[in-house]
Amino acid sequence: QVQLVESGGGLVQPGGSLRLSCVVSGFTFSLYAMSWVRQAPGKGLEWVSSINSGGGTTTYPNSVKGRFTISRDNAKNTLYLQVNSLKPEDTAVYYCAKVKSSEITIATMDFHLYDYWGQGTQVTVSS
Repeated sequence: QVQLVESGGGLVQPGGSLRLSCVVSGFTFSLYAMSWVRQAPGKGLEWVSSINSGGGTTTYPNSVKGRFTISRDNAKNTLYLQVNSLKPEDTAVYYCAKVKSSEITIATMDFHLYDYWGQGTQVTVSS
């Protein structure tokens, strides 16, 4: 049974930081690329970041580049997202998702390439 469980969200002031985690089970984590996706209140899903199976390749949209860092620990079956310099517009539910392949390309932001999702963790940025 595949499970992805996110944690680490919370309420933070603008400019603050959080470290989100996603612990996975039920599949061989080290064989698959992973992504983070977020959904702001009243809006659609927005791709945030992806990382390949080995952790050596990452990609981000311009909206978070330089502020967010995706990483993974394959020995611990855990995906991370370090979020810094948070802005109110970063307020959203953050989901981790398993990609169907090991590598990432420009197409990895296509959600149809994701086959499992976590339940999400809420990040609220407010003073």
